[in-house]
Amino acid sequence: MAKDKKKREALIYHAKPTPGKIKIVPTKPYATQRDLALAYSPGVAEPCLEIAKNIENVYKYTAKGNFVAVISNGTSVLGLGDIGPEASKPVMEGKCLLFKIFADIDGIDIELDTKDIDKFVETVKTIAPSFG
Repeated sequence: MAKDKKKREALIYHAKPTPGKIKIVPTKPYATQRDLALAYSPGVAEPCLEIAKNIENVYKYTAKGNFVAVISNGTSVLGLGDIGPEASKPVMEGKCLLFKIFADIDGIDIELDTKDIDKFVETVKTIAPSFG
């Protein structure tokens, strides 16, 4: 009976009120037309041009410096073994949650549908510019 209760509690925890454990929220105002023009077009061009002049400016004008990817293909997840990329998602979200609450680092989980090591590594390398 206790095991069933723990299972039910865990499933409800992950499902309600909003599925999952993480979300992305804006760090800048967005209530006015001016806010949106600064956040996107035309205002967004200015930081883009500054980054193009000096790549290190990406850390000054974007979230890159505090943003990590937690990446898995689901082949070795905790003590669960090879459960696949989708089934690994709750664990990866949990790791992102731990990064946030213990180190105030923002993370996003990325599950890759490949068991090919070269493809996995290549994918990680190609998305690396998005993360600090």
